Amino acid sequence: MVRLVLLIFLVLCISLLQQTSCRPSHTRKAVPGRQTVCLQGIKAHRKCYLMIEEPRHYHKANEDCIAQGGTLATPRNANENNELTDYAKRSAVGSRDFWIGVADIVKEGQYVDVNSMPISYCNWDRSKKQPTGTKRESCVVLSVAAHGKWYDEVCRSQKKYICEYLIP
Repeated sequence: MVRLVLLIFLVLCISLLQQTSCRPSHTRKAVPGRQTVCLQGIKAHRKCYLMIEEPRHYHKANEDCIAQGGTLATPRNANENNELTDYAKRSAVGSRDFWIGVADIVKEGQYVDVNSMPISYCNWDRSKKQPTGTKRESCVVLSVAAHGKWYDEVCRSQKKYICEYLIP
């Protein structure tokens, strides 16, 4: 009986992990960004990234990026995630967490980018049981303290953030 219960528990855990897994993403159109962004930020992977040091809640951070012709940065692979982590570490010494353009606001456990497209890459800190799966924590931070791992966080928390501008 104990083995049966354990087997059912393992099957449920695996199915939950599959529900929060990363799914293929569609490409986005280039949005003209600020001319000076690469002078102020960094250029990598045909994108410009700019650290914004004024803490904002998730939605305001994304609105600010959009107002400047970009979006919150969304790492599409391990190289981009590492680049963002290194940039954040150099640009905002002493800061730990930064908003990125990933959230599960619409449907719990289905993480999408700021264009509502499913993400194809994720870097959850599984050692800390991330994502937690709670409805309160729907927005995602990249943690410099955790070497670029991701955490879900309360969207109303004030965090620094990184904007992304596609280079046409």
